[in-house]
Amino acid sequence: VAVRIFLMADSVSCAIKNQITPNGYYNIERMLKSVLLNKGEIKLCGTCLDARGLKDISLLEGTQRSAMSEFTNWVLDSDKVVSF
Repeated sequence: VAVRIFLMADSVSCAIKNQITPNGYYNIERMLKSVLLNKGEIKLCGTCLDARGLKDISLLEGTQRSAMSEFTNWVLDSDKVVSF
């Protein structure tokens, strides 16, 4: 099974490294690192990053800036797609 996550809109901020969350709250950075450690892929919409002023922000190692054309190819290549 290949797991690929494409972050769009406000979710691109989930890939900013060194996030600090209060005790008892989910740490999205830790969850994304788990996906990467298990050979998953995580890409981010470049336009969404730019629109939020995150063009030059330091992202989690292993995540990549991408484009909607790659997202489209991922969807077309997938057997199943989950969106939320």
